Amino acid sequence: MAPAWQQLGETFNAETSSVLIADVDCTADGQSLCEDFQVRGYPTIKYFVDGDDQGADYQGGRDFDSLKTFVEDVLEVKCNIQDPKECSDKEKNYLEKFKTKSSADRQSQIERLSKMEGESMKAELKQWVTQRLRILKALESSRDEL
Repeated sequence: MAPAWQQLGETFNAETSSVLIADVDCTADGQSLCEDFQVRGYPTIKYFVDGDDQGADYQGGRDFDSLKTFVEDVLEVKCNIQDPKECSDKEKNYLEKFKTKSSADRQSQIERLSKMEGESMKAELKQWVTQRLRILKALESSRDEL
């Protein structure tokens, strides 16, 4: 798996992506970090989205193509609310709809979508749930700027 992970890190580097790919050696200096995040087996892949400080366990394939697809579909932020040129039409419509809503309305949607996020669903729907959550959370964190 190490070659696939290294290739993933090279593909999604800090200069070209919103995703940080890192690794920790749980048998050396990273031991306390691994204990904090309850890493029990090796290799364990954890991913973090939108301020999640606990992380979630990645359960997909360990080959490069599977990892890359997961990063592109779930982790990579492509729609920037400040500059929506990279947003899809669907995302732009959602952004426009919720830009004018109250913070309470957005918080309500964040709660609803967060509950859905843990449910079993088709990949396309899960991706759309994640995209909407990112848009809503970005709107909430920048509401004073809008």
